[in-house]
Amino acid sequence: MEKDAQTPKAGCSSAIATMNNPLATDADGTLRFGAYAFHRQQRLVSKAGWPVPLGGRALDILAALLEVPGQFVSKASLIDRVWPDSVVEETNLRVHIAALRRALDGQHLILNDPQRGYCFAAPVLGSVHVTTPRHNLAARLSPVIGRDELLRVLARRLSRQPLMTLTGCAGVGKSTLALALAAKVLPRYRDGVWWVDLATVDAPTQMLRHLATVLQLQPCATAVELCRQLVNRQLLLVLDGADLLLGACRHLLRVVREQAPHVSVLVSSREALLVPGEWCVRVPRLAMPGPSSLTSVEQAMAYPAVQLFVARACAAQQGFVLRPQDLAPLRDICRRLDGLPLALELAAAQVDALGVHGLQAQLRNGLQVLTRGRRTAVARHQSLSAALDWTYERLSLPERWLFLQLGLFRMAVTLPTLSELVAGTELEHADLSYLLARLVNLSLLTLEPGPGPERYRLLHCLRSYALAQLRDPGQVARLQQDYGHYLGPLSGRPFVLQLVEQAAHAE
Repeated sequence: MEKDAQTPKAGCSSAIATMNNPLATDADGTLRFGAYAFHRQQRLVSKAGWPVPLGGRALDILAALLEVPGQFVSKASLIDRVWPDSVVEETNLRVHIAALRRALDGQHLILNDPQRGYCFAAPVLGSVHVTTPRHNLAARLSPVIGRDELLRVLARRLSRQPLMTLTGCAGVGKSTLALALAAKVLPRYRDGVWWVDLATVDAPTQMLRHLATVLQLQPCATAVELCRQLVNRQLLLVLDGADLLLGACRHLLRVVREQAPHVSVLVSSREALLVPGEWCVRVPRLAMPGPSSLTSVEQAMAYPAVQLFVARACAAQQGFVLRPQDLAPLRDICRRLDGLPLALELAAAQVDALGVHGLQAQLRNGLQVLTRGRRTAVARHQSLSAALDWTYERLSLPERWLFLQLGLFRMAVTLPTLSELVAGTELEHADLSYLLARLVNLSLLTLEPGPGPERYRLLHCLRSYALAQLRDPGQVARLQQDYGHYLGPLSGRPFVLQLVEQAAHAE
């Protein structure tokens, strides 16, 4: 049970002088009802100029009710507002309502309706300050599937963690999860939740200008100037796609931590920013059915990957119904697509044209079929190849060569085995440990669990993408050209051709 229902607010005696000056407090937006005044900035209630002892929870409830005097506020809304990070019983709310009524001399000021909640019934004088957070979050028209428990955990953690980064491979749903999380915690932030899509920023020098526009601040030339304007703001800043401007984001977040202590930041990025205070969450793929889950449609529908596929297939094809004969090919589709939400959505959009069995057959030939994304999606989310291009194009040449080399292996590979396989190529002299760690950090490479040496494997989607690069004459020519520029004329061609030859025979 909460213990602060009537605990006096610390430091209230220092505000008595201000409360005894009606002109000063009214200019500050003080709300008056009967013999009482609610001083919003000091978060105090006074009577005849003297503080009324009330705890923080009771003051939060009073502030919420005073935003809409004369209107009922549901119990669920009050609980979400006052206890955003906890699961509490309705009893807690009743305890603090009772404390409010005792402190305000009776029950006539706060009415209760079992169905509608609580209402502040007395006339209120002054400027009612509505603290409903402002935001620029896009409305989501379809539910987020398979992330409920993760959202609850992250919402609780975000209340204590001023910097959280969601990482993961392309298509795993980092942006979707960030948007859902931002909407869930919206009531916590007095000055709102603000979404910044860094894919729309062409250069690091433009990032501060873009941020100032989104946050409705004065234009500024440095991160320090930006944060000076945020010093008294209590808000959540969401940076989507921070890996596109990694250096600029790192610098900004260091300054935010020092200069704007009430600003929390939620980041989506394919790699961690590696700044002090960062808490990283690798977004998991959606759970997929195993062979034992093929006995019934009901069993298969318990898995989020299947739920998402069926939901999107129903949206694309009116009357779509998952049938028992579809279970085996659908399991194979989920496996080939690694439970990646973006890949499953793109695949489901093809069911009306190909059917589940036809889609499975097409996916055996690669990812080319996954190209019909939503028209409203950003370019990198309109096909799986476009999403992977975004990362691949930003790899260094040694990282790119190793990524392509790993695409030749169906099974996981250890570092000693890989060292033997690249003997005689330019990768023989590369720091393979470092390159492997980089690909893991970039969410391109998966560490397989198990005893013994660490084993590395590309997801099915990523392997298909790597093989497609090696089987595309245009990409091979570009790889040879880049290779020659990197190592000098007439060098490296055998290595590239060796990769191409091996890719032609890879399954």
